[in-house]
Amino acid sequence: MFGGGGMNPRKMKQMMKQMGIDVEELDAERVVIETADGDDLVFDGAQVTKMDAQGQETYQIVGSPDSVADAGAGGSPSAVEGATEDEAAADDAGIPDEDVALVAERAGVPQSTAREALEDADGDLAAAIADLE
Repeated sequence: MFGGGGMNPRKMKQMMKQMGIDVEELDAERVVIETADGDDLVFDGAQVTKMDAQGQETYQIVGSPDSVADAGAGGSPSAVEGATEDEAAADDAGIPDEDVALVAERAGVPQSTAREALEDADGDLAAAIADLE
């Protein structure tokens, strides 16, 4: 899982754990990156690693993307292949409660303020958090 330039992977994991870094392999089937120019990047069967270092999450994607004009992930979740009915219902009901809770936690504000910020940002989590900070 780790390169380390010849370092033993087990020792590398142990050192990272001592530094408070938690690494987890995610079982991702598809990763979509929506770009501003409209050419979305779609990774099918990519290797995705999540690293949590002192509360800051970082994701690493290893694979070869296909460039697609519109991957369909920007609209309602039902447009994305494999979206569940619960996800589609959450989209129909407005801003999902999970998103509100995440923004409230990250920005340190009440959920009502987080919901307003998400509505102002059209559901964009990063923009809502940035506006509140």
